[in-house]
Amino acid sequence: MSLMDSPQDRAFRAQVRSFCATHVPAELRDRVRSGLRPTPAQFRQWQDILFRQGWGAPSWPQQYGGAGWTPVQLHIFEQESAAADAPPQFHQGLELIGPILFTYGTQAQKDHYLPRILSGEDWWCQGYSEPQAGSDLAALRTRAVREGDHYRVNGQKLWTSYAHEADMMFCLVRTGDEARRQDGISLLLVDMKTPGITVRPFATLDEQTHVTEVFLDDVRVPVTQLVGEEGKGWGYGKVLLDRERALTATLGVRLKRQLEYVSQRAARTRDGACALIENREFRQRLAQLEIEITAIEYMGLRALADAVAGADSGPRGSMLKIRWSE
Repeated sequence: MSLMDSPQDRAFRAQVRSFCATHVPAELRDRVRSGLRPTPAQFRQWQDILFRQGWGAPSWPQQYGGAGWTPVQLHIFEQESAAADAPPQFHQGLELIGPILFTYGTQAQKDHYLPRILSGEDWWCQGYSEPQAGSDLAALRTRAVREGDHYRVNGQKLWTSYAHEADMMFCLVRTGDEARRQDGISLLLVDMKTPGITVRPFATLDEQTHVTEVFLDDVRVPVTQLVGEEGKGWGYGKVLLDRERALTATLGVRLKRQLEYVSQRAARTRDGACALIENREFRQRLAQLEIEITAIEYMGLRALADAVAGADSGPRGSMLKIRWSE
């Protein structure tokens, strides 16, 4: 029996397929099919639809309001939602800060933020990268100085996706000057309505505006918004690694669907007397892409098999993410 061929998995696939056939809004389906990124309002709309179904956080444990799906169920859900031209869920709250909160957050933080992430009421952005701290994140300079029951935060964040739409930002800040740069970094939850925050969106090559730079000038953040222990923020990001091994297994699914769009469009597009799909050079390029995407898909299935077996995939998850991005 194959990895996704048990009676339970077939029943689950049928359930997801039926749900997507009736619940993906036509306007959202058309936008995804056209290759455009959903708007923030559409991301929220899809999150609300899934939340009402009980699928607001497919990968979260049930004790925190998640669906508690297995890695195989997560893969099936991605396959079927992609085939139905449904968008991916916006991941900043669900897959970046959510798991850190239910692992390291205080009970008050869990009680307040987790339900709002599930419902889509709160939109989160990630305050990590800076002008001098991109891939070398340990070089970050944004500083938080404790003053009584607040931190005073000063600095700049860059490439912050959708900060102009966000309600909250999870922000890495420097609270100490230890010799090892990874030490002395803390994780704060920052309300984007706090005085002193300036957000400047800028356009990218896709002619959309979804990345920003964020300036923090004497921003006061309550100490209760510290996640875990002060100076331990660098380590909290590691909680995502095991989860990502399962999630990266789905990356090839949407690439495959996008390639299907290209083939369908090429069959309807004229190239002189013939359809573009009949052009030899075009077909060769299409075939090469299909080969590369199939390789990514099978690499993902190997990662999925590791997740099911409880095995460590090692660097495979990172390799898959890099190849998918390329």
